[in-house]
Amino acid sequence: MAVFRIERSSPLPAAEAWRRVTDWERHGDTVPFTSVTVRTGPRTRPGTVFVARTGLGPLGFDDPMEVVRWTPPASGRAGLCRLEKRGSLVRGQASIDVYPTGSGSHVIWVEELRVRLLPRWADPVLAGAGRRVFGRALRMLLDD
Repeated sequence: MAVFRIERSSPLPAAEAWRRVTDWERHGDTVPFTSVTVRTGPRTRPGTVFVARTGLGPLGFDDPMEVVRWTPPASGRAGLCRLEKRGSLVRGQASIDVYPTGSGSHVIWVEELRVRLLPRWADPVLAGAGRRVFGRALRMLLDD
């Protein structure tokens, strides 16, 4: 299993940082060759399903995810989001936590991935690539 963790501090208040990092469709604007479609209603909650499609034309794969925990930040409390990856190629889970700080917020994004057909010895390479790609995505989401 490939595991990576990204942390970013931001001057944004926790509620705004949360809004940006959980705007699923905007994730498609930050990851190359990827589009994101929310398959359930516009309001995110447990049970919300969205799909990240990565590829060029007909060559690509879907990465369906379901929100299994949704606790937005409020009254000095951290926001906690947990996702289950339920695709035929990519499985695992992700968490996005947004903590209020005295100067804004602190975001922690952790992913645990299993990619079918990828040998276990490639997990460190996958984790490194994930850290770079999603680190850039998180930076773009928070710096907008």
